[in-house]
Amino acid sequence: QVQLVESGGGLVQAGDSLRLSCEGSGDILSTSNIAWFRQAPGKEREFVARISSSSAVRHYADSVKGRFTISRDDANTMVYLQMNALKPDDAAVYYCASDRFGRPASEAMRAINYKDWGQGTQVTVSS
Repeated sequence: QVQLVESGGGLVQAGDSLRLSCEGSGDILSTSNIAWFRQAPGKEREFVARISSSSAVRHYADSVKGRFTISRDDANTMVYLQMNALKPDDAAVYYCASDRFGRPASEAMRAINYKDWGQGTQVTVSS
């Protein structure tokens, strides 16, 4: 069935790096636009990054631009979020999600446009 599973979260110091992985069942990763969102306690779920099904288009939230990189493996079995120079504000539960449709940037950032979601992986950043 269609499923997304995140992994790679953990506890790191500010300034450290971490790589999150998103694994999907079937062909969901290869045929869908995949995004990472995050949600901290008491805050709304916010957009982090998106990669198109072809990997041709990538979007990043301003808060992570230049520090985070979204990518796919060569076999399209995994989508990654490489997080560098982590800050305490990056601490959150990180989710990957799929969207079957191409969208302009403004729509790509809206959580409502994503049909399938993983359970999330916790990222904690200590100062």
